[in-house]
Amino acid sequence: MSKAKGDLLIKNAEALALLEPERPYLRGAYLLIRGGFIAEVGAGAPPRTADEVIDAAGKLVLPGFVNAHHHLYQTLTRAYPPVMDAPLFDWLKRLYPLWAKLDEEAVYLSALVGMAELMLSGCTTTTDHHYLFTPGLKRAIDLQIEAAREIGMRFQPCRGSMSLGESEGGLPPESVVQTEEEILADSERLIERYHDPSPGAAVRISLAPCSPFSVTPELMRETAALGRRYGVRLNTHLAETRDEEAFCLERFGRRPLDYLEELGWLAPDVWITHAVHLRKREIARLVEAGVAIAHCPSSNMRLGSGIAPIVAALWAGVPVGLGVDGSASNDSSNMLLEIRQALYLQRVVHGPSALGVQDVLQMATSGGANCLGREDVGKLEPGMAADIAIFDLEELNYSGAGDPLGALVLCAPTTVETLIIGGRVVIKGHEIQTVDLEKLKLRHRGKARAITGLEP
Repeated sequence: MSKAKGDLLIKNAEALALLEPERPYLRGAYLLIRGGFIAEVGAGAPPRTADEVIDAAGKLVLPGFVNAHHHLYQTLTRAYPPVMDAPLFDWLKRLYPLWAKLDEEAVYLSALVGMAELMLSGCTTTTDHHYLFTPGLKRAIDLQIEAAREIGMRFQPCRGSMSLGESEGGLPPESVVQTEEEILADSERLIERYHDPSPGAAVRISLAPCSPFSVTPELMRETAALGRRYGVRLNTHLAETRDEEAFCLERFGRRPLDYLEELGWLAPDVWITHAVHLRKREIARLVEAGVAIAHCPSSNMRLGSGIAPIVAALWAGVPVGLGVDGSASNDSSNMLLEIRQALYLQRVVHGPSALGVQDVLQMATSGGANCLGREDVGKLEPGMAADIAIFDLEELNYSGAGDPLGALVLCAPTTVETLIIGGRVVIKGHEIQTVDLEKLKLRHRGKARAITGLEP
């Protein structure tokens, strides 16, 4: 990740989000960036100037959002007619044959499109859970990393995996599963080649066996052992649907969380995605173990999977981040939409005071950073990576809003006006500076048609 040369000063901010209980934001604030990191934050006139200055009058300055779960390749199968009304298991069974057609160009283009969409919504760091590998597609994670470097995004991909095919009682067809030996060897290769544990790292690697119905217990154990040997984070889908719960009870004689614990996965280096069907005592076990949750409200609603007990998890002390999930189970990669959905979905169940604007913004920033195990992103403080989203509060959608944080979450979302990643301006005037979006969209649509066989 290239960094800006010289210091960068953001001044005159209408509001600079601290997201602290007693200080949600600073008025008339400034922020100084030096060497890709935040050097100073304060209110009033800045004590010094810089090589580059951004006047943020009338604007809201926030930490860049951290997306805690995604499947970037699914941008190629959005709104696919045969699955628009299907539950998860049927949805997967119908899409696996399409995804088996993925080639290297498809993975690269889908990553660029998904990352561009995320960035335009104010996201600066994303993970991705890519679990689908075929004999002709073994460099998927490498290609995604190349895409992240091109577009300028901070990236923490999960080397996903599926080893339990239909012939052995799993859900995926044999065409998209790998042997455990292949999976573990490639996982180790990726860690050794790309993982950077240093502060402000552009790329880190995590390991992520897909789900109880697509991997073996042996792979779960071996993956955890490998990850812990290298000190990388672990992730898996868990407790997403009732079908998954029934699968675990029938095959393993245990509920999903009990199964996870038996495999040695209830530990502070783990985050689980979805956690829709958890009982109260299971939430307490997550707290004790230090396990985080990536909450994906749009996907859970889209597939009719249920409403995750996020209010109970937050009150208990579980770290919770937000994920847009796959762009074929959400059909967008927009963090602002996800933030709004998270707020409203919990209020449907628990009432309007159950979750506040600041709560969901914390989930989308420091909460996501907690999931990924990153202590260098998600806050606007000296020493943190200079990943910053600036939204124009004077745009039509926010006109008349009385609170800057409320405007961003409660009003109709806009694209980010300026986005800074590692001190480098990658979006300016609502336009991405690093890729040609028009050419990218043209190539991406062509690849989507080739995979789905559908005309626009």
